[in-house]
Amino acid sequence: MATHRTKALTATAAAGAALLLGAALAQPAAAVELPRSAVAYFATGSNLTGTQYAVDTADTGCHNLPAAARSAVDFTAANIQVFFNADCATGLPGKTGSGYYALGSLHWADFPYPAVSYRVTG
Repeated sequence: MATHRTKALTATAAAGAALLLGAALAQPAAAVELPRSAVAYFATGSNLTGTQYAVDTADTGCHNLPAAARSAVDFTAANIQVFFNADCATGLPGKTGSGYYALGSLHWADFPYPAVSYRVTG
């Protein structure tokens, strides 16, 4: 009988541990808050190579880049709209339209066209 009780106690302890672990892992995403000043920058080369230009994620105005960027990283809580025309004008390079690139929080990307301006959004 002692062996049966030991097995039952071990099984109960394992189930309780699994329940606690599941509860800890099931926390809502809002429980982890990233600082808005984490890392975000544009790079003149693909794969985040070349000259880097830092992004101030607290500044939501339109910004023209000092040089065209081929990639960027956004490891912050903000999102970044990337434009292929100056002054945050939508459209493909040199054309009007609705095109722009949405670089989401916690992402990096190589752009299909050189990025020349951007705006930080929520």
